Amino acid sequence: MFRMKSRLSKWMFAVYLLIASVCVGPISAQSKNVSPVAPGAERVKAVVTEAYEKFRGDTGGKNADYIPYLAKVDSKLFGVAVVTTDNQVFALGDVKYSFSIQSIAKVFSLALAMEESGPDKVFEKIGSEPTGRAFNSPVAVVDMPSHTANPLVNAGAIATVSLISGSTADEKWDKILDFYSKVAGEKLTLIDEVYKSEAATNTGNKALSYLLAKYDRIYADPFESVDVYTKECSVGVNATQLARMGATLANNGVNPATGERVIKEEDIPHILSTMMMAGLYDGSGGWAWHVGLPAKSGVGGGIVAIVPGKGAIAVFAPPLDEAGNSVKAQKVIEYVANKLDFNLYSPSSVGLK
Repeated sequence: MFRMKSRLSKWMFAVYLLIASVCVGPISAQSKNVSPVAPGAERVKAVVTEAYEKFRGDTGGKNADYIPYLAKVDSKLFGVAVVTTDNQVFALGDVKYSFSIQSIAKVFSLALAMEESGPDKVFEKIGSEPTGRAFNSPVAVVDMPSHTANPLVNAGAIATVSLISGSTADEKWDKILDFYSKVAGEKLTLIDEVYKSEAATNTGNKALSYLLAKYDRIYADPFESVDVYTKECSVGVNATQLARMGATLANNGVNPATGERVIKEEDIPHILSTMMMAGLYDGSGGWAWHVGLPAKSGVGGGIVAIVPGKGAIAVFAPPLDEAGNSVKAQKVIEYVANKLDFNLYSPSSVGLK
């Protein structure tokens, strides 16, 4: 009787495994870090290539000129890179050109501040609200109850830098650059000419830092914080490195190339929600409406957009619109997002048609 029960149990277990394999597929396939509704690699390549060819001749916008270095960058440069959460890379155009990361750096300094202090403290001291004003507005500092509003406007970004620990400015700067390099999976460096150009013209940011000091909303020496902030904006990245930084966010904080956890998993939703709310300056609402992806732009001409669980797309093209966002980059990412059902607000993004 015992042997019969034992044989029956083994037979039932075998049937269970057969049914499970039919329903969910091979166990090894399920263990891969790939979204079940991510498009295939060939489809992604085809759509990104279409977008690149469609918009490569676009001449709209103009380079940022309030930073002298940026005005001199070749406006015809154009690169597109995609990195997936399982570390597939697809890139075309000027993807090896190193451009200044500019305001995209704010995203990763926010991540580092939360790594050290936790999201609750960062939320308390920096905030996460739209200002309704320009990214460098001193009036916004006075008007907002938190006095910084969010980490992606200049005042909030300077305050975020002031939260990062370090006994000296150099120690703090080295920590920030090392963190960025881990997120990128490669050693990044300062573009010294950009830093010198910005440091010579950052009077407005110095004024913001002293206004923050008036309201007790900066947590280290004001001018020191501005200098470190200026350096972080002057870090050089190429489109592929930037896409990998985005893919690290898409991959719950694990760099898909190195396998290293760089950002805490629990911090990712806070970072992405802030990007959606304020990532494209005064164009953030229109971006959420038309594209529906967390993204961050920089006046150096880069934009990185995150597709959680799937990967990231980074585009570099220097000419900007009036809000300070790359014209070509916006068009490419919107085209790709619409064609591949990436919009997070659309049920089709999770496979519903």
